[in-house]
Amino acid sequence: MSFTSLSFWLFLPVVLALFHGPCRGKLRAQNALLLVASYVFYGWWDWRFLSLIMVSTAVDFGIGRWLESTENLAQRKRAVALSLTVNLGLLAFFKYAGFFIDSWVDAWSALGVEMHRPSLQIILPVGISFYTFQTLSYTLDVYRRQLKASDDWLEFAAYVSFFPQLVAGPIERASRLLPQLQRLRKVTEVGAWVGLRMVAWGLFKKVVIADSAAQYANAIFGESEALQGPILALGVVAFAIQIYGDFSGYSDMAIGLGRLFGLRLKSNFRFPYFSRNVAEFWRRWHISLNAWFRDYLYIPLGGSRGGQWRSLRNVAVVFLVSGLWHGADWKFVIWGGIHAALFVPVFVMGRNKVDWGRVRWSHALNMAWTFALVCFAWVFFRADSWQHATDMLAGMTKGWSQGLSGWGQVRTFWAGTDERFFMLFFVLFMVLEWLQFRRGIRWMWRGIWRHAWVEALFVLGALMFSLRNEASTFIYFAF
Repeated sequence: MSFTSLSFWLFLPVVLALFHGPCRGKLRAQNALLLVASYVFYGWWDWRFLSLIMVSTAVDFGIGRWLESTENLAQRKRAVALSLTVNLGLLAFFKYAGFFIDSWVDAWSALGVEMHRPSLQIILPVGISFYTFQTLSYTLDVYRRQLKASDDWLEFAAYVSFFPQLVAGPIERASRLLPQLQRLRKVTEVGAWVGLRMVAWGLFKKVVIADSAAQYANAIFGESEALQGPILALGVVAFAIQIYGDFSGYSDMAIGLGRLFGLRLKSNFRFPYFSRNVAEFWRRWHISLNAWFRDYLYIPLGGSRGGQWRSLRNVAVVFLVSGLWHGADWKFVIWGGIHAALFVPVFVMGRNKVDWGRVRWSHALNMAWTFALVCFAWVFFRADSWQHATDMLAGMTKGWSQGLSGWGQVRTFWAGTDERFFMLFFVLFMVLEWLQFRRGIRWMWRGIWRHAWVEALFVLGALMFSLRNEASTFIYFAF
């Protein structure tokens, strides 16, 4: 069930009515409703997927109780090893089995040894990467004694499966979300309005901005062999807009929906394309995932302790694993490797020797340069394969001189489109993003966002575009 589907918009009012009606003032009834609603939401794709999330929930709830009941270090290590084995084992089988087998066969083929390539028909359960990391964070925090294990299976199951953020984040820590599920929730009028605004803004980002940009990106990436220079660069920028609108739109909707149920979810994006360097970009992009890798991979590896080059090694490991987390394909590993390489100047040149960010005239240049570097990496993320990505990058080096075919392709492309409304809404979107970045989100809400007509405008724009074009699947559902 997707946030942009008719079934979801029929499902949501029913759940809200039950939550604020019969379940009002009853903690266990609220948690039970959220659990049932979440299982209906998740099982809507394929009811067989429910068994996997139930297994992860049962295993980690039981292991949490085991960890809470013993002080024996050997037993505690066995318990956390069991959690890692079950959760990462399920993730590896469903997401990476085909990738590892293909890589193994290709490696032997490169050595001249032909091997039979088995055909695996494995369906990737939607959201498995997200809820696996969420439930693992609980077990690891209990093991580290940073969190007391839950003794209520209902609240724990509701934590693992809370439907607004179940399939594409934000990835919530148990220390943040579980305490909220342990107390009675009452939604205030202000909280409800904030939630509705976030839902409207996220829906606008997804349907109007992301899905419209996707038409350009898909057309250009799909015909990249016949294109060159400026038009290919336009396609990459279109994808950068698409993935930001798509993913941050989902996160905004999830956060807004959480507020409607009296729950506060973690902010996942903070205007990443206004970053002045790549390090800042990753502090603003997919914040919940980066925090997970920082706490459960980077710091255990040693973090920034042990010298500059060891820190670089740890950063490289994190980005390579992050790339593989995003998808079972070498193009994602290369994408992660590129971002690891882009961190080298931050460490080698020093982060505090020259703070160009304080020189006002350099802000725009720094942002433009960072955006260009991020777009370069996006080529590998979006392309069909790493070979496709390298071909596109080679094509981008051609056709830039005035009068050559590259600029002619841009003129022909724009002449064949009728997206005046998209350009109007895109300009509005960028202005609002910039104002929120410069003045703060609260400033926006205290200004024009106080008026209901603003939400109505966003919803109207989303409806208008959804009638013209069917909403596409959220990109991160594939991860």
